Amino acid sequence: MNIESKRIIRILISLCGLFISLILYISFFQVFTADKIVTNSYNKRQWIDEENILRGEITDRKGIVLVNSINTDKGQVRNYKYGRIYSHIIGYSSREYGKSGIEAAYNKELLDLNDSNPIGELKNILTDGESLGNNVVLSVDHEIQNYAYNLLGNRKGSIVLMNPKTGEIYSMISNPSFDPSTLKENWEDIVANEDSPLLNRATMGMYTPGSIFKLITATAAIEDRETDETFICEGSINIDGYILRDYGGIAHGEVDLSEALVKSCNVAFSQIGLEIGDDKLRRTAEKYMFNNSIPFDLRTAKSIFPGKISSKPELGASAIGQGKVLVTPLNMAMVASAIGNQGEMVKPILVKEIINHNNRVLRKNRTEILAKATSPEIAEQLKYMMIDVVEKGTGKNARISNVQVAGKTGTAENESGKEHAWFIGFAPADDPIVAVAVILESSGKTGGTEAAPIARDLMKRAIQILNK
Repeated sequence: MNIESKRIIRILISLCGLFISLILYISFFQVFTADKIVTNSYNKRQWIDEENILRGEITDRKGIVLVNSINTDKGQVRNYKYGRIYSHIIGYSSREYGKSGIEAAYNKELLDLNDSNPIGELKNILTDGESLGNNVVLSVDHEIQNYAYNLLGNRKGSIVLMNPKTGEIYSMISNPSFDPSTLKENWEDIVANEDSPLLNRATMGMYTPGSIFKLITATAAIEDRETDETFICEGSINIDGYILRDYGGIAHGEVDLSEALVKSCNVAFSQIGLEIGDDKLRRTAEKYMFNNSIPFDLRTAKSIFPGKISSKPELGASAIGQGKVLVTPLNMAMVASAIGNQGEMVKPILVKEIINHNNRVLRKNRTEILAKATSPEIAEQLKYMMIDVVEKGTGKNARISNVQVAGKTGTAENESGKEHAWFIGFAPADDPIVAVAVILESSGKTGGTEAAPIARDLMKRAIQILNK
């Protein structure tokens, strides 16, 4: 073979290699990358579709229109009918600032882009007349959402109300909020605001849980040891030189596990944590989805129970929801739900279904069991302890006439210097249809005095609405 022939063969091999590499890259791009780029909220090519497709509506579970699109001389305008009430659920769709919330997560469905390939896009562009997007039906009840929004008022914090058996979210509030209708005019002020109004505190807010975490410690205690052990509380405990105190320095005397939860005794629960150890606490927390990603229609942060805890003071603090323990309000609503649902934690659902403009259901989100948090027997014990918390303990302000409520309060110390006020619970206790998490960020007051009344009023109203 002459030199010229060898050169030709080398060139052909090189060209074939380049061709194969190109095919492999295109295949990889189409399978793993294309969809992310197409659906990226800052991808300006999406607006080509928006000029030819009337973006679908977003409604509540009863069909009340929350967002729709209107054609104007300047093009398609998104009409956010209830402004701040849904800002962290629905989000926004903006040429300048991209998309967030459901507007981002369900962009393809709202534009009826069933395929992300170029042929599908070209079909939408060349179709005569205006195409119609699909509608997104939320699990949220507008009447409950509006009521929860007004209950939270100007307080900084979050409320999550859900069905503990189906996982459907009836209400999700985060404050401070913003008005997506005036996003362009107020963008600079919104992003400069130190209170972070763009942050969805329900799913992305990371908070010290305080005493609501004692439900997880109690779960671990029941699983790990005899529950008839008693503890002596003198109002404080010295753990290797670290003084851990009960709220107000109150001495509860001799208490068993149930009485410790009812009185929210820090001394008793820190002793429990020291006895059962960090590994057992962590494994129990992880069954309640700590350190795990929660599958949801919106972005969620992971609740955190720290890795190996080397010191006894930190372990004692972690057992009462202090130290490095951090949670999201959504996760804590799910903790309450799991206890109310015989130990089974269900996947939270915000989008109920996708329907087309002819009201044909294209997709329906169904209930799924996410985790077996604990056994039905232990969940039953926890339930009765939580009932006692509301009937005769720190959660008295959550009592509802003629409805038995199970709950737990929390007053969490944090870096702000003012305590977070918490309440989580469910009702009716024996057959719950609602579970709730309320956090008032840096309120400086106790969960029993500040968060429990909000939870009470919301659960009472929600039960009335859902039973209509």
